Amino acid sequence: MTAGKTFGIIGPLAAFPFRLAAKEARRRGAALRRGAGRGTTHVVFGRKLLAQDEQRIERRVRAATASGGLLVSENGFLRLLGLAAAPESPALTRLSLIEQSGLGAHDADMLALFDAFEHHAEPFSFRDAILARKYAGLIAAGAGWHAIARSVHRSPGPVASLTALSLQVDRQDAIYARRGDLLSELDGQMLLPIGEGSEDQVEALFALAEEAEEEGRLEDAAGLYARCLALDPGDATAAFNRANCLAAIGRPEEAKIAYLQALKVDPRFVEAWFNFGGLLKEQGELAAARRHLTTAIRLDGAYADAVYNLAALEFEIENLAEARRWWSRYLELDTTSEWAHSARRGIQYVDLSTRRSAG
Repeated sequence: MTAGKTFGIIGPLAAFPFRLAAKEARRRGAALRRGAGRGTTHVVFGRKLLAQDEQRIERRVRAATASGGLLVSENGFLRLLGLAAAPESPALTRLSLIEQSGLGAHDADMLALFDAFEHHAEPFSFRDAILARKYAGLIAAGAGWHAIARSVHRSPGPVASLTALSLQVDRQDAIYARRGDLLSELDGQMLLPIGEGSEDQVEALFALAEEAEEEGRLEDAAGLYARCLALDPGDATAAFNRANCLAAIGRPEEAKIAYLQALKVDPRFVEAWFNFGGLLKEQGELAAARRHLTTAIRLDGAYADAVYNLAALEFEIENLAEARRWWSRYLELDTTSEWAHSARRGIQYVDLSTRRSAG
């Protein structure tokens, strides 16, 4: 089921550390990396991501959706790996769940993505429909999907046990269960064991590094990614992200070392080959840049940016036949953008130059 798949992890897993997840994925013939990039077939959202701000989470979901990978919850990931069994008796489609409960489609999808139902995707169960109706009531009372998901995973029992409770909102950042005249928080241990201290430290550092990078504090981000790598040298994404930060702040030699580290850990990391190639081109190392861009295209033949950049490089060194070949290939992938117009102009120039030479 998982052989040949590439899983990208967004946010820390609650079940176990990234290192153990990667080991299990490899054992089953799959690859696992942080983040969603080219070639990622499944994007897994770890439940510890719920500690972050709702708007930031939604931005990351939108970006992951745009990557083209199938979005999967943490429980869904465990089930794909054969580490957890799916509950029995699913029968409802996603549309039926939404129609029967009155829950909004977006809220239903986000709650499913963060395992607020028994099933991580359709078909859903009758108990899922009961939960959906309860969640719809909480949202109508002022709660958001984020507050619901966070509160649900404070419960010490399985999610389905909440079907027997009367839930209500006391304030928007917490959901309470009513037991007679008393309210109690849905508090308790996580459903799955939390990783070791060093693993938690890596996850926390990685989240801080991503935040710094998103905010443009690239020097801080590079330092935080370096601390991640000191604790986990096998994290290709941390090395890649650090390289990008170092390149952006004008430290190309250090960036090269970080790209090399990423590729040593994950030789099929397409974006690392591409970005490294771009840096080498900027540094005037054109032969090496060509090799790196060619490798990126060999790994992902539909990588339009790599194809265009290789065409431009060949044009720059006056290898016009190859430039024309790669621009023609680019136009098979993109026919409408400004880059496509530039590729057509490049082909026209090469053809004109060839006719002049022949004449």
